[in-house]
Parts: sequence; structure tokens; C-alpha cells
Amino acid sequence: MKSSFLKFLLVILALVTITGCSSQASGANGKPKKITLDYAHYSPTSLILKEKGFAEELFEKEGIEIEFVLSQGSNKALEFLNSKSVDFGSTAGAAALLAKAKGSPIQAIYIYSKPEWTALVSKDSTISNVEELKGKKVAATLGTDPYIFLLRALEDNGLSAKDVEIINLQHADGAAALLSGEVDAWAGLDPHMARIEKEAGANLFFRNPDFNTYGTLNVRTEFAEKYPEYVTKVIEAYEKARQWAIDHPEETAEILAKEAQIDLEVAKIQIGRNDFSSSKPGDEQITAITAAGDVLKNEGLIEEKADIEKIVKDLINPSYFISE
Repeated sequence: MKSSFLKFLLVILALVTITGCSSQASGANGKPKKITLDYAHYSPTSLILKEKGFAEELFEKEGIEIEFVLSQGSNKALEFLNSKSVDFGSTAGAAALLAKAKGSPIQAIYIYSKPEWTALVSKDSTISNVEELKGKKVAATLGTDPYIFLLRALEDNGLSAKDVEIINLQHADGAAALLSGEVDAWAGLDPHMARIEKEAGANLFFRNPDFNTYGTLNVRTEFAEKYPEYVTKVIEAYEKARQWAIDHPEETAEILAKEAQIDLEVAKIQIGRNDFSSSKPGDEQITAITAAGDVLKNEGLIEEKADIEKIVKDLINPSYFISE
């Protein structure tokens, strides 16, 4: 009898232990123990979120920890998402599409800004148009919006990636390579682009706001399916930061200047190139990102048989959004 009772207790203890381990893995009551967000100098909204503690404030009552990780470019944000180092990552829409086409399990659930954050840049006026890039060295960060912007600019002017030598450098290194003369041009990204424009007289010789794809906040699909209500809560925190950016443009520039360690006037240039007026993903983003996807397919970066429209629709997911 004692032996049977002892076995019964051991079974109960084992079940409690297993249940406890499972709870620890996902947090109490099916909540995540921690939510990891990235922040990026190309996403002022994320900088405000980090600076003002809006996410910590929202999740504190539920006992959920918030952690921030710096993304130096869309490519880094996507690496973090794929490795589960972050739950939410800030990228350009076209960069998210390229990753999605290659099997990255992500969804674009929020628009943190409509930026003109990239242009083609030369050190001075020696290069004045895209056609003059033929045979030249151009720095760009592969897999990011500036890189895709470069491809679209080339195609729009009768050239292709084969007509130039693309040097793969992270954004800040690309700016430095341009100034040192290691490359002839650079597919720029703010705030680095605004800095060398103001401080070194760099020439933005090709600009087209419509070739800049939207800034998308992406979530890991696994996280979204497991914790859909917390995706909505993260959007709620981002909405608070977005509205703060609209109401406090000067202070937003100050936060950017501090985080990116750039001059305040440079930060103001970047903030002036961001439109924070709309945040729910929809038809406009689908159109812009699909156009970028067609260029990526033409360049062989997305399989020829890939259905771009379907991939974009699978990527853009406004369903977690609860307000206009």
C-alpha cells in the first residue's frame, strides 16, 4: 500500500515538474516571459519606443520583460529574426520580401514610417547621373533597401547589376569607403547619408522617393501564432511612439542624434525625410513592395518561378492592427 502511494506521489511530482518546465518556457498563463524588440537608427519610431519606455510601461503589469537589440541594417534585423534573437525586427519592406521569398518565417505587421532614407551618393559632382555608374564601384549593403534601390535605379536607366561592381559593405562602412575614394558611389542610408551630405558635401545624384519601400516592423511567425494578443500590444506601444514622433519632431531629432551619435542638424535632415502619418499596412505597401520584387526577380535574386504577388500578400499582415 505504502509502495503504491509512493509511486502515485512520484508520478504527481513528475507531472508538476513537467508542467513547471513548460510554463517556464513560455511564461505563466501562456504569456511570453520576455519580448525582444530591435531598435535601429533608420527607424526613429523604435528609438522613441526605447527611450520613452512605452513598451516596458505596457507590459510591466503582466510581468513581461522587454529587451532591445540594435539592428545596424535590414540584413541584421532579418538575421536576428531568423536566429530567434529578436521577436520583432525593423526592416525595409523590400528587404523583408527578399527574406520571405527565401523562406524566412516572418510577417510585416506594422509600418513604422514612410521614409526617403536612401539615394545614390557620390563624393562630389563627378558623377551626376545613373548612366555614369557603368564600370564603376558602388558600395551597398546586400539585402537592404539601398541595395534594392540601386538595382531599381540601374534598371530604370537601362543598366543592370552586371554593369557595375557592387561592393558589399555595411551602411556606415559604405559611407566611409565613399569618402576615402575606395568606391565611386554608394547606395546610401540615413543617418549616415544625411551626415556626409551635410558634413562632407556629398552629392545625392539620384533620388526617387517612390523607389524607397516602407519601413516595416516584422514579427517571427512562430511568435505571432503563439502570442497573437501580444503582437497587438507591441503595435499599441509602437502607435504611442509614432504619435509622440508626430507631436515632438524636435525632441525626436534629439533622440536620434543621441542614439546615432550624430549632429542634431543631421538628425533633423533625417527626421524631415520620414512620414509618420500612416502605420497600418495595406494596398500601398503591397504595390510598392511588389514592384521591388519584380526587379529582384529580374536580377535573379528571387527564383523566376516565384509568385511575387502571393509572397507579398503572405508577408503583409494587417490583422493584428486594432486601430486606424
